[in-house]
Amino acid sequence: MLQHTQASLFFITSSAKYFLNMRIVIYSMLVLLIVIQYPLWLGKGGWLKVYEMEKQVELQQAKNSLLALRNAKLAGDVKDLKDGTRAIEERARAEHGLIKEGEFFVQILPADKASAAPVDDGLKSSSTAKQ
Repeated sequence: MLQHTQASLFFITSSAKYFLNMRIVIYSMLVLLIVIQYPLWLGKGGWLKVYEMEKQVELQQAKNSLLALRNAKLAGDVKDLKDGTRAIEERARAEHGLIKEGEFFVQILPADKASAAPVDDGLKSSSTAKQ
């Protein structure tokens, strides 16, 4: 019977050592997996940096398209100014208020809220002054 208990103790200790060794292997594999994943997610060329850079590229492309439209408009203005006098005349009229001989300048102003209000005939002011 003594041999039987020694054999069972040996089995328990050897299986405990086996599970202990397996735990060490599993934990070391887990640590290795985390170490390998860190640069993928948080490193220089990680997913988060790539995502941020893609957003910056999209914003810059939107700015570039707006600037391209502005450049096209300016190029059209330059072409008009180089080719004909009509654009120069139009610009002089709009920006400097110039007119030709024999022309009349008429300026129509938008109605203000203050000028669009009915004119007070002074009845209310005189009635409040009496009190």
